[in-house]
Amino acid sequence: MNLIEQLRSLKTLTSREIIRFFRIWQQALIPSVITTILYFVIFGSFIGSRIGLMGGFEYMQFMAPGLIMLAVITNSYSNVVSSFYGNKFSRSLEELLVSPMPTYLILIGFVAGGVARGILVGILVLITSLFFTEIVVQNIFLTLLVIILTAILFSLGGLLNAIFADSFDDINIVPTFILTPLIYLGGVFYSITLLSETWQLISQLNPVLYMVNAFRYGMLGVSDVNVTFSIVMISFFIIVFYTISLYILKKGIGIRD
Repeated sequence: MNLIEQLRSLKTLTSREIIRFFRIWQQALIPSVITTILYFVIFGSFIGSRIGLMGGFEYMQFMAPGLIMLAVITNSYSNVVSSFYGNKFSRSLEELLVSPMPTYLILIGFVAGGVARGILVGILVLITSLFFTEIVVQNIFLTLLVIILTAILFSLGGLLNAIFADSFDDINIVPTFILTPLIYLGGVFYSITLLSETWQLISQLNPVLYMVNAFRYGMLGVSDVNVTFSIVMISFFIIVFYTISLYILKKGIGIRD
């Protein structure tokens, strides 16, 4: 395939992925908005008023970047894991892999769909947050960089989950037992400075903590961790996940077996 044909095939696959989640927008887009409203009402209004300031900001204002990142992570991950496994289950993925389309473009196409959904839902959650608190983005470049890199990383994670899943039940194991605990213990609702030294050290082993705080720094200008290290860490995991995913797809591991 020449360059033009490759770009056309990538556009087709990406468009298909985007159209797919727009067709089920009630399930793909709305739940995160409703969940955000509940978080703001319960944690922000009822509990947040008793907590007071956190990191120098009102609790709802401090919590908003974490909720946006929560939506981006869960939606970018779930979009790819469900779409890729669906193609794998229906055997249409095998036809895609034996087509003239390069393997790396197939990988990018699925990831692009996850990134699109993650960012779109993140924007919806941001708009929802504005009804509850005031948000003034301090560093728009850093904010966009972190949200895009995070969406790419968890889209790749969703793809790896789908590759090794043997049933629809398997695609729920990682989100339930690994992803959810990491997110809720990743500083979405609190600053780790409130924790004891022991728990602060344990929290620093959680990669989600760095993503949430880097994003919060871009929006509010405060962070519990080194932002430069956070960007480097996210980029490193993207390279690792991409390399592993590309190798597995080329070998057909978990797909052609």
